[in-house]
Amino acid sequence: MTAIIVIVVVVLLVLLYISIYNSLVRMRTNAQESWSQIDVQLQRRNDLIPNLVNTVKGYSKYEAKTLEQVTSLRQQIAELPANAHQEKMAVSDKLTGALNSLYAVAENYPDLKASSEFSKLMEELSNTENKIAYSRQLYNSTVAAFDAKIQTFPINLVAGIHHFTKMDYLQVPDDAKKNPQVDFSDLNN
Repeated sequence: MTAIIVIVVVVLLVLLYISIYNSLVRMRTNAQESWSQIDVQLQRRNDLIPNLVNTVKGYSKYEAKTLEQVTSLRQQIAELPANAHQEKMAVSDKLTGALNSLYAVAENYPDLKASSEFSKLMEELSNTENKIAYSRQLYNSTVAAFDAKIQTFPINLVAGIHHFTKMDYLQVPDDAKKNPQVDFSDLNN
């Protein structure tokens, strides 16, 4: 009778161990998949940018610096290794700023703003930016759940044995946290 109880306890412990291990693998995979969603949206934005740049070029010959910056940042993202999450997000944030400058350029060209192709591209880019923001939030939420799980008992024992380690959150760059400076002095002229 004692042998049966010991065997049942051992089997239950093995099943618990397997269950914990599998849940950790699933959560780590979910975090990796959520990063992949960010990558997909970054690629989608990178695919849209050449069309937008070419559309703007057709209307504006004097905004070369802004167009070059957008193109350069797009290329930097494409060249970064897949696992360079923080670096990709830093360049992505710079690209968002450059795209905002490009949007401002469009304000100076009413014909460009009226262009249906430009409007469609701007809408696509805006939707993609929203998807990137959502994907970043999902990634951080998934990482938070994974990190919390690997720190709780008894899961932390299994996590330690199999070298599951905390994952890094995507951070907001310091310059994005600064309050924007608004200057209305030009409005009076």
